[in-house]
Amino acid sequence: MPTSTEPSGGGRPRRQCYKPDRHPMSGYEVPEPILNSPFDEPSEHWHIVEGEMPERRPGRRPAMYFYRDPKAKPETEAGRVVGIAIELTLVNRIREQVKKWRLEGYPGVTRTTLELLHWWRRDGRAQRFFFAQLDAVETIIFLTEARADYRQGIEVPQEEISEDKRNDGFAGFRRYASKMATGSGKTTVMGMLAAWSILNKVNDRSDARFSDVVLIVCPNVTIKNRLRELDPEGGEASLYRLRDLVPAHLMPSLTQGRVLVTNWHVFEPQAIQTGGVGARVNKAGVEVRTKETITISAKTTTARGTRYLTLEDFERQVAAGLLTVLDEEREKDGTLKKVSVESRRYVESDTALVNRILGREVGGKQNILVMNDEAHHAYRIVRAERSEEDDLFGEDEEAEDFFKEATVWVDGLDRIQKLRGINFCLDLSATPYFLGRVGQDTNRPFPWVVSDFGLIDAIESGLVKIPQLAVRDTTGKDIPGYFNIWHWILPQLTPAERGGKKANPKPEAILKYAHHPIAMLGALWEQEREDWVASREDSRPPVFILVCKNTQIAKVLYEWLAKDRAPTGIPPVKLEGFRNNGRQNTIRVDSKVVHESDSGEAKNDEVRWMRFTLDTVGKTAWPADRVGRPIYPDGFKELADKLERPEYPPGRDVRCIVSVGMLTEGWDCNTVTHIIGLRPFMSQLLCEQVVGRGLRRANYEVSPDGKLTEEVAKVFGVPFEVIPFKANPQGQPQPRVKRHHVHAIPAKAQFEITFPRVEGYTQALRNKVTVDWATVPSLVLEPGRIPPEVDMKGLHVNNTGRLSLSGPGRIDDVTLNEFRAKRRMQELVFDLAKTLAREYVAQKQCTIPLHKLFPQLTGIIQLYLDKKVEARPPADKKDLFLAPY
Repeated sequence: MPTSTEPSGGGRPRRQCYKPDRHPMSGYEVPEPILNSPFDEPSEHWHIVEGEMPERRPGRRPAMYFYRDPKAKPETEAGRVVGIAIELTLVNRIREQVKKWRLEGYPGVTRTTLELLHWWRRDGRAQRFFFAQLDAVETIIFLTEARADYRQGIEVPQEEISEDKRNDGFAGFRRYASKMATGSGKTTVMGMLAAWSILNKVNDRSDARFSDVVLIVCPNVTIKNRLRELDPEGGEASLYRLRDLVPAHLMPSLTQGRVLVTNWHVFEPQAIQTGGVGARVNKAGVEVRTKETITISAKTTTARGTRYLTLEDFERQVAAGLLTVLDEEREKDGTLKKVSVESRRYVESDTALVNRILGREVGGKQNILVMNDEAHHAYRIVRAERSEEDDLFGEDEEAEDFFKEATVWVDGLDRIQKLRGINFCLDLSATPYFLGRVGQDTNRPFPWVVSDFGLIDAIESGLVKIPQLAVRDTTGKDIPGYFNIWHWILPQLTPAERGGKKANPKPEAILKYAHHPIAMLGALWEQEREDWVASREDSRPPVFILVCKNTQIAKVLYEWLAKDRAPTGIPPVKLEGFRNNGRQNTIRVDSKVVHESDSGEAKNDEVRWMRFTLDTVGKTAWPADRVGRPIYPDGFKELADKLERPEYPPGRDVRCIVSVGMLTEGWDCNTVTHIIGLRPFMSQLLCEQVVGRGLRRANYEVSPDGKLTEEVAKVFGVPFEVIPFKANPQGQPQPRVKRHHVHAIPAKAQFEITFPRVEGYTQALRNKVTVDWATVPSLVLEPGRIPPEVDMKGLHVNNTGRLSLSGPGRIDDVTLNEFRAKRRMQELVFDLAKTLAREYVAQKQCTIPLHKLFPQLTGIIQLYLDKKVEARPPADKKDLFLAPY
């Protein structure tokens, strides 16, 4: 009989979701996060006060930072610790004077400097500079050349140097720091200032304010290779011509200077080899004596600055004369527990080290201009107590690597200052903050910061993608679960799953709950990829990043995504775009690979190949020379031939990166659209570094209003501070059930169709599976426990330094709808029946053939789903595809 439907008791919206205080907050949503042109000084900014309507204020945002107590653990107190807004008075004072100096025609500068300033700001430039770049450059020039009356009252504090250092003949050097958000163009700033310094020095060799030798220090070989374009010897292929930094007639003068690019690893003193004999044998070089305490353990390793040796390794090193025992500590049974020792090693002298770094071409030149890229790695460390380090770092290896890097980096600069002299040191970083310090310095910016164009300024100028974070979900809790996935998962684990005090949970336990956010963003990624294919000329796929706590989790996650090998108890992920079906769609990058290749000393070919892969994600082809020949990076062609692999960029097809740690700074892929953190984040700096991997824009085309268009990166599990908005602590109320009456229409009775009534088919079964349904518990899909819907908001801070719902930009609903749309309940029934049937058949006591068992199980499972499973909206029965259900 033909039928019609009509709603009973009223209809229901397309999707219902409990959203606390949604109606009042919707009035606070500001549709325009990008207020300013990237090429002009910001003329407006959003001023956000918690609980009030956002105010669009004229003028540039004052420079400030939000200080939080370093003892407050971000992962447990996110949103509860209010930041104290502290003005960067020095920066604001310098800003005011630089603007006045600029408007009055740059009084005091040399003729060369004035020509460059006019060249950079001239009308009709094909490649205009961002205001963030001009601001940083002009600030440094102002502090060096501006007339004294403009600089009156401006004193830039300098880094303190320890008494021990002074007694060894070292002296501090002048430092200026420019805070520039990721993606705002630090490389171009380095090129502009290198040209300014070299051209002025060539024009007047007696002017000690300038240097014709520029040493650029960076954290890894990725950045080092990219910064080679700063070498003036590159001529028309150098950044100076590609970005039009220098007029053509000044290029011959520029090549009279030297720009050296290196990574910090070269600052570590090397052992000396004489005729193939090591320094310890022939006593060549400078003897370095170090006193330390060694703990005897079952494993030889180093963690948190503590050295562990097995008894066998300890005795071997003592016998070889490498260690001199000063004191011993033994257990009651006489077993050796700890020893105080003095170790000796012979390394190159300071003079040899400096000569090796600067090279023969520089000769004995002095007064070096130093630029530190990613300079938050380079400052004098005051080692904190172990408990405080735990607050800043989540991993032993990360803490130890950080302290070693900072120490070697600054010690190397001290040696250059001692022997050659440093004119001044320019520090460039998006996060120039102290981490490894004690007392009130922790979480504070370097006192020598002189210019500030931070993340919020970059968002309001459209220079970076807007990172969207979870701000509200169906649980009704103050802090959404997917805001800090690690902190959301751990309390739900059993003690055995959690892994004890060190909190090294089993990977399967993490995936059991992480399946939901991964499926949610993974389905959005697939939709994004389809949209890119349909609407973009760009053939590159969007990139999805998962940052894991350790190698064990990363390995299981990689095999789950790339190889479709689901761990026991975890359903298949069913994200086809991530599977490695004949091509490398998903890669796994361990921190060991990053650390080895950062120094350019990869131990095997596969590590080197992985570095080339990582560095070419988002690149479809190699750059070409004038005749169209590809320009390969050093060593790539030989390695590709050796491994018999294609010569196109190996990261071309990569869509998903599973990493341990922060990937690598300087990684400039601009197609990252989704990020998930499955690890603890012990400081806001680490959060900003991870999110920074996804902030680079894919498109810089300017719209008719002179502004850049909005681009977004969605982020789960990386906990920037969030506003603790009020919500119902009991979770969401039960939504009204949608009901329909179905009935025949009498007027259309002549169209009735009848079918024979089939009672069913019978089949004789000797082994029948029965279920005692009275003992089978019900399963409730509770959105108050595992959120199927999340509201995401663009990062924008209020007056306390926390992410605010009342900031500019839309609130996006992120749901499992895209995931559910590609799945049918019949598929779930068959998947479950297949899994159960295989498990039963594998048991010795099972006597039912598989072809007899499977049909019975499908019926049982279907009945279970119909009668025993309740999905409370906005949850859906299709969520059973996901763990932990």
